[in-house]
Amino acid sequence: MPGMSGDQKRPIHLPVMLREVIEQLDLSPGLVVVDGTVGAGGHSQHILQKIGVEGTLIGLDRDAMMLKFAREQIGCDQLPSGQCHLRQSSYAALPAVLEELQLNQIDRILLDLGLSSDQLVDDARGFGFESTGELDLRFDTRTGIPAWKLLETLSEPELSEILEKYGEERFSQRIASQLVKQRKISPIRSAAQLIKAVEQAIPSKALASARKNPATRVFQALRIAANQELEQLETMLDSVLPQVLKAGGRAAIISFHSLEDRLVKQAFKNKTLWKNLTAKPMIATQAEQRVNPRCRTAKLRVAMKT
Repeated sequence: MPGMSGDQKRPIHLPVMLREVIEQLDLSPGLVVVDGTVGAGGHSQHILQKIGVEGTLIGLDRDAMMLKFAREQIGCDQLPSGQCHLRQSSYAALPAVLEELQLNQIDRILLDLGLSSDQLVDDARGFGFESTGELDLRFDTRTGIPAWKLLETLSEPELSEILEKYGEERFSQRIASQLVKQRKISPIRSAAQLIKAVEQAIPSKALASARKNPATRVFQALRIAANQELEQLETMLDSVLPQVLKAGGRAAIISFHSLEDRLVKQAFKNKTLWKNLTAKPMIATQAEQRVNPRCRTAKLRVAMKT
């Protein structure tokens, strides 16, 4: 795998809120379940145990690297024919996958919208702050525009809007101005170059008091833009989910920042479509947060199709 060190050939990602997800999905033998963001297969392994040989698991991921992990982790190739299907696809394109598999509707769906730990340590696409590879930030490098190209081509107002809208970055204008100034001197092609430009734009007082990397929100915003993540989620919530999920079927969605959580919360408020099963979103236990700090911002919302 490009850019991965020898000791990172196995998945390192821990499935978030595993116990809560399995409980809330209310699984039983024979169900058709979609893991729309299969990742390294952590949740899917346990889903398969619950739905048994009569059940069907469909695992989707836009990232070919993560699908490779999932295939190894779940052992799909060793399972009976028809029990496990893995596809490189966005969850927003689920209807096409179901059509290919000659399935009309499904019983359960899980979406874990977070970035995998395995993606953060993959040096090739620039997800991590320490990454030395090109600043790509796409899950599927076959489609869309890489982040470095967005930085090269977008106008200052467009960059500012992306940082404000997708990163909720309070210094969006200052950073956008610095990025445009920087690219006139030399293009920003790596994580280190982007971090340096952000640090130059942010007031020294804010920089000194920052609890996390000052470029965190900028990376988030560019990744969301490069992958059109919010548009994908809106398509899923507005048209795909109501179409593919059976009446009485359950949708469980784990989000990691307020933009995603807001969209999910809003969608599940529609009482003509959904019975909301989580009045307040579920969060990871203190014990899990200690073991896996990345799950601190995770929120799980579950709804049943009426």
